[in-house]
Amino acid sequence: MTNLPVDDITAAIEKLEWYALRWKIEVFHKVMKSGCGAEKARLETADRLAKFLALIAVVSWRIFFLTMSAREKPEADPETILTPAEIATLDSIDAARPTPRILRRTLASYLLQIAMLGGYLARKHDPPPGNMVVWRGLTRLNDIAFGISIGTRRQCG
Repeated sequence: MTNLPVDDITAAIEKLEWYALRWKIEVFHKVMKSGCGAEKARLETADRLAKFLALIAVVSWRIFFLTMSAREKPEADPETILTPAEIATLDSIDAARPTPRILRRTLASYLLQIAMLGGYLARKHDPPPGNMVVWRGLTRLNDIAFGISIGTRRQCG
């Protein structure tokens, strides 16, 4: 149902395509609300709220973009989406395993490793990783990368 004018089949198809995007918008908002805690924020001024929403919109967009990009173009290079530090950290984690999991340098294989850091089990019949396990995995990946950077800093004096 819509109150927008639909005068021909082209206009009807256009409205259906708009409606098909609704699911993606809902998922994006779920990442903002559940992953980033948008509804839990208790900020005292509108200015602080606006800044917080701008920040979590970027974070939510990145998580959503990473998840959807890996589904749309699984064979893409991981460098198209991930930072060099994220790739290096995932490579370090994989190198420490007795049996490497990253067998091919594709976006899908790196996303799978991120999702597994977030609790994704990657069983044979599991659906593809969702935004929430990717969010948890990216959070953990950033913590691991920070730990590695602390451990590799050179001490002076």
